This record gives sequence, structure tokens and C-alpha cells, in this order.
Amino acid sequence: MISQFFVLSQRGDNIVFRDYRGEVQKGSAEIFFRKVKFWQGDEGEEAPPVFNVDGVNYIHVKVAGLLFVATTRVNVSPSLVLELLQRIARVVKDYLGVLNEDSLRKNFVLVYELLDEVLDFGYPQTTSTEVLKSYVFNEPIVVDAGRLPPLGPAAMFMQGTKRMPGTAVTKSVVANESGGRKREEIFVDIIEKISVTFSSSGYILTSEIDGTIQMKSYLTGNPEIRLALNEDLTVGRGGGSIYDYASSAGGGVVILDDCNFHESVHLDSFDLDRALTLVPPDGEFSVMNYRTTQEFKPPFRVNAFIEEAGAFKAEVTLKVRADFASSVTANTILISMPLPAYTTRVSFELEPGAVGNTTDFKEANKRLEWGLKKIVGGSEHTLRAKLTFSQEFHANITREAGPVSMTFTIPMYNASRLQVRYLQIAKKSKTYNPFRWVRYVTQANSYVARL
Repeated sequence: MISQFFVLSQRGDNIVFRDYRGEVQKGSAEIFFRKVKFWQGDEGEEAPPVFNVDGVNYIHVKVAGLLFVATTRVNVSPSLVLELLQRIARVVKDYLGVLNEDSLRKNFVLVYELLDEVLDFGYPQTTSTEVLKSYVFNEPIVVDAGRLPPLGPAAMFMQGTKRMPGTAVTKSVVANESGGRKREEIFVDIIEKISVTFSSSGYILTSEIDGTIQMKSYLTGNPEIRLALNEDLTVGRGGGSIYDYASSAGGGVVILDDCNFHESVHLDSFDLDRALTLVPPDGEFSVMNYRTTQEFKPPFRVNAFIEEAGAFKAEVTLKVRADFASSVTANTILISMPLPAYTTRVSFELEPGAVGNTTDFKEANKRLEWGLKKIVGGSEHTLRAKLTFSQEFHANITREAGPVSMTFTIPMYNASRLQVRYLQIAKKSKTYNPFRWVRYVTQANSYVARL
């Protein structure tokens, strides 16, 4: 299987290193980091997750700014190793609460103990947080998450909002609160990544949603819970279902093409009331993954125009309109557009009163970038850019520019309209009333507008 496992910081510092088989040279971590840092790819692309150097396969994933890497000389399944690395990162986060360089350094003894149980001579044994609790006995050293930049889909719930406590999802599943108590909480996140392609006239060509229902439980005793979804949910194309479920509302408002569930989920009553019954294991896990290609209203409309303004000049106009309620705000928006290879200079013109906007021309890969700190629902924003070329263009300029791509994160919004009707916990007593947090996140997977 794998020969070595190591974790590197953004600077290339070796935080965790374990050699299982002695088949790969000791300096592999430095070789890997130099190759990734100075990767020679097209248009400044990052290094791929799998590559080979001098007969050694390097397989890596980036999680919370850290590089989780595995090396091997044998021909293994890349997908298997990539999934293993993701699961190791998740197990470490479950135990440490916060996954970053500081927490790894302070808990290196616990991390090595976890690795000894997860991997044996390079072969994976288990990546279940629940199972590992029986074999791992070191207590984590808690790192103060309040002074660290939040990472991941839950980050937007931890910045200037009263909806969530500041350390809501940055606790260890095995450590108690101060005083020996354990706060009873359960978190449910519906995270959707949407892919939309617009034509040059603004019509939708393709659209798709890849969603997941993530759960993280801090409930003692692992009580049984019921998670109820939309009553008018239909699974399967054309109104049918891969499980032959009938919609309780006839035609169905929320239509999923297909879905799969965690092994702990019981579907006995799903066809009756669209409720999932499960006993949540310790740690973070996906209750349900789903996909839909049914028509939905995209959160943004993107229009891009490019016009000739002379033999050596052109003008680009980018417009983005937020088609969601004014009570919702999108964060960390980045719009980028490839420009013709002979572009030498770009001057930008923002709309009057624009605040929190950044513009840049990446000369190395000839790319225009427009960043917006936030966009309130119902608003529209425009950017104009004047391009200067080093040579006269002869062909249609739209063939050499674009398409426009967009990335964003929208908390408390989901495009599929999938909702949690209620989250019911089997009560131990009349006074048992744990905190229930249900949150929604929409992110861009592939959001493209053609010229």
C-alpha cells in the first residue's frame, strides 16, 4: 500500500512524518514540496493531486492549509489513497477539534497514536472515530479557536453572527468542557455545490447541484435521532425513485436524481414521512449525499461582454446580479476571466460607491480577477475593464477570451430547497434538551458564463 505518510505546513515544514515500509528515500518530503511549489504547469496551474518523481508516486490533498501526503513505489489506486488521506484528516480534526499547524504540533503524541491505529505497515485498518475511541487514550490539548482564522464551510457562521457560538464546531468529540461537563449539541449542515453554465445571451445551458447533509454530534450516550426532510421530496428522475418511493405531495417540489445514505441510517419510514432514523456515531460524517439536474433558480446571473475599441484595444463589461432575498448575503466572491494571450495592460473602472472590491490583472496567465467581499441579495454590480494589446487582432476576439468563472459562498441559502423540517432526539428525561443547530451553505462548484 503506501510507504510514507507526512503532513507539511504551507511553508514546507514537516509537522508529522511516518515511514512504514522503508522503500522511499528520507528526503521525500523536501522533494515533494519543491515539486509542488515550483510546479511547471499550463497557465500557472497548481500541481495535480497525483504525480511521479523518480519512480515514487506522490499523492496529496490540501486540508485547512495543510498538505496531507502519501508516497508509494507500487501501483495503487489513486482514488483509494486520496480518500484515505481525506479520512485521516477528518479523524484528526474530530479528535483535536481544530485542524491547523498549531493544534498538530501541540498534539503530536495523540496524532502519532491515531496513525498507529489507522495504518499498519502502510495498510489502512480503520478510519472510524467511533472505533478508534477503544484504542486511543491520549487526551487532546485544546487550542483556542477564537484567535484563529476559521476554515471550511462552517467558517461563515463564526464571524460576527449571533446564530452560532464562536467555538461551535471546533471542539474535540472526545474531550469534555471545563469542569468535566460535556455540552449537549448536534450540528446539521446542508452543503450544496452548484454548477451552472450560461450562454452568451444569459440563458442557462446546464445546471446541477451536488449536495450533502453533514452531521457532527456532541450528544452523550449516542441517542437515536430522527431527521425529517421535505414532505414533497421525490427521489429519482421523472418523479420515480431508485427506492420506488412515492411522493406524499403527488408531483413533488424537490426532485433529486439520486442519493445515498450513511450506513447508520435506517430508511424504514422514509417512504411514509421522509424521515431518516439513525444513531449518530462520534465525529463528523455525511448522513446523505444527493445530486439533482432538475431546473432551479441560480443565485447569480452573470453577463459578460467584450467589444473592440480600436486596432489594439477592447473593452470588457462584467455584470453580476444576486437573485436571492435581500436578507441573505453572499461572501468571498471571486470572478475571473481569461484574456487574449497578447494582452499587455488592463485598466479597471468600478461603479460609483463600490466598497470592498478588488481588481487585478494576472499577467503571468493573462487573467482578469474581480473580488467582492460580499453581495447582498437583490443587488447588481458592474465592472468595466479596458484592454491594451501588443498586436492587432484579426480573428473574433470572443474566441480568444473567456469564459467567465465565478466562486462564492452563501450561508443560510440552498438552491435545491431541500429543508430539515425537524430534528428529533430520543429523550432520556424531561429535562434533557440538547442544542440543535441546522445550517445551510451554497458554494460554487463550476459557475461559468460564456462570451
